[in-house]
Amino acid sequence: MTTISLRLPDNIVHRIDVNAHLLHVTRSEYIKKAIIEMNADVQEQTRKQRLMAASQLVRKESMKINAEFAAIEDDPEA
Repeated sequence: MTTISLRLPDNIVHRIDVNAHLLHVTRSEYIKKAIIEMNADVQEQTRKQRLMAASQLVRKESMKINAEFAAIEDDPEA
């Protein structure tokens, strides 16, 4: 396991200590859980962005196909 050193303003450390105490966890455990949650949030946002980009590509292709069908829909010879 890797150890990191982190400098934080006193007011943030105080808030961490208070919240950790309320949750009955150590300061380190509280910070670790916060980092894990942040990483999960970033991963979820990234996944949503990739899905949106893929959805836009599919939508563009669907619009092209719809336009092609619309052009031949009323033409019985097509």
